Amino acid sequence: MWIAVVLISLALVAIVFKYLSGTSGPNPFGIDTREPLKPMVFDRKLKNKVLKQGFLASKVPQDLDAIVVGSGIGGLAIAVLLAKIGKKVLVLEQHDRAGGCCHTFTEQGFEFDVGIHYIGELLDHKPLRCVIDQLTNGQLQWEPMDNPYDKVLLGPPENRRIYPIYSGRQRYMDELKKCFPGEEKAIDEYVRLSKKVGNGVWFMVLLKLLPIPLAKFLVHTGLANRLSTFFRYASCSLTDVVNGLTQNKDLRAVLCYIFGTYGKMPKEASFSMHSLLVCHYMNGAWYPKGGSSEIAYHMIPIIEKAGGAVLVRAPVNRILLNDAKEAIGVSVLKGQEEVHVHAPIVISDAGIFNTYQHLLPKDVQTMPAIQKQLSMVQHGDGGLSIFIGVDGTKEELGLKADNLFLFSENNLDELMEGYMKGSREESSKKVPLIFVASPSAKDPTWPERKPGKSTLTVVSFANYEWFEEWKDDKVKNRSTDYKELKQAFIDNILEAVTEVFPKIKGRIEFVDAGTPITNQHYIGAPKGEIYGVDHGIPRFSVELNAIIRPQTPIKNLFLTGQDMMLCGFAGALAGALTCGSVILNRNLHLDATGLARKIKNCDNKKKE
Repeated sequence: MWIAVVLISLALVAIVFKYLSGTSGPNPFGIDTREPLKPMVFDRKLKNKVLKQGFLASKVPQDLDAIVVGSGIGGLAIAVLLAKIGKKVLVLEQHDRAGGCCHTFTEQGFEFDVGIHYIGELLDHKPLRCVIDQLTNGQLQWEPMDNPYDKVLLGPPENRRIYPIYSGRQRYMDELKKCFPGEEKAIDEYVRLSKKVGNGVWFMVLLKLLPIPLAKFLVHTGLANRLSTFFRYASCSLTDVVNGLTQNKDLRAVLCYIFGTYGKMPKEASFSMHSLLVCHYMNGAWYPKGGSSEIAYHMIPIIEKAGGAVLVRAPVNRILLNDAKEAIGVSVLKGQEEVHVHAPIVISDAGIFNTYQHLLPKDVQTMPAIQKQLSMVQHGDGGLSIFIGVDGTKEELGLKADNLFLFSENNLDELMEGYMKGSREESSKKVPLIFVASPSAKDPTWPERKPGKSTLTVVSFANYEWFEEWKDDKVKNRSTDYKELKQAFIDNILEAVTEVFPKIKGRIEFVDAGTPITNQHYIGAPKGEIYGVDHGIPRFSVELNAIIRPQTPIKNLFLTGQDMMLCGFAGALAGALTCGSVILNRNLHLDATGLARKIKNCDNKKKE
């Protein structure tokens, strides 16, 4: 009996090791492709020649190796990974510019980012930094933010408490302990637990790379939960974990504050997801020099160099299948006509709902395997953004390279639940969570590009249903009722922002809001969500993560991006690496880590 158990265990370990370290396909991280820095390009017309290449049938390369639907970071990243091994890839984007949530737009002379506010884990030689460097040939530059990089503001102006969040594991803890004397044990345990749980996320990747029968075996035997601290804590809510550590209500709020970066209130959030964000920013935060459009701008030439293209104004209306129900290409709607583009592989960065419910034929949508996946997920909450353009420099206006999280009080669950369940009229007057930051203050190139001007970006949440009735109106000419509701949100949020930044009063030259139906139009979010599939506790079940993987039930159709892995920039990149691992039959996560280690060793030898 015991001999059989040992033999089965050894066989299991051998199989797992094979898929963890599989190296049979070509390696896009085989060599360091960073090049000497080239001068930054600030001319908008020159950048638009790269970012705004409109779709025409004549621009489609011949003999494609793959088509990618969507040019968010998950789509561009998988395209670059394939391009680096010589594959010819076509990326199709429905918007008028490439980048997805990495794009920027300009209004009245002010440039705004829409989704990149800060990124962690970008110290030299970190795997994430290595991945981004390789995907941009070392041309994308990052600027460290201030320290503290975040500030948590609790309570109304007359009773406001401000808690700074510092980078560096030791300083992070030391500064929190100064703010909360007597809570040293709780803070130490919170950091220890976050690191322990966050470090176990590799098992999520493993579940998606293993053959589905083996992955299901690990799930149904309970081994996945036993072997992974990440999945062991996945069913624990953030509220339960934090409340078990301390009775101090302000400290509870401060330990939970970053939930807005994945979009679930603490009592509905998985502690495992939260632990990833805590670890992600522990060593600081960075912002792309030149703004977030630099990301796509430096990735697209790599795709083009391999013979591929990134074309915009290219709405894919369906995925083409042959008689055997295998993906063979896509149909692009050009005016009233369809243009068919063929390739042996189709990769969707459009999200699981768009892919399965809108791009596949009705008879295929009803397949049990597809319905099984759809039944396991739900739409995330809608995003609300406010864009503010101000006359004046960051010095004149008191703007810094940091982020502020404003909460009307410390009872975060109660505040968010009341807001999201309230009527649109009531909730527009009491937005309980406001993330506010100044992209212009974070970007050292801004004074040269936009002298004498500054911007602020606000992010919060809003129910799609509050705005749904106007979704079919013309985007720039929606009804008066819509505009009045949008203005109510703007007024409430502006009051809070000008109280924190009093020097911007009287100097605001532009302000507008993006609602869930704005997101639906510009980034193709089905319900206006900014983080894709909902990131609540059910999202982190072992069964879901074993079943939703790069391979879909349709042969030759793959998923990439945040719905396949995790939300945000780093999560969508991880989705691309996982998708690439399946297509190329090798573990690209390990390849990237190995190259980062190799570069570090070379740099250390040069110093010696």
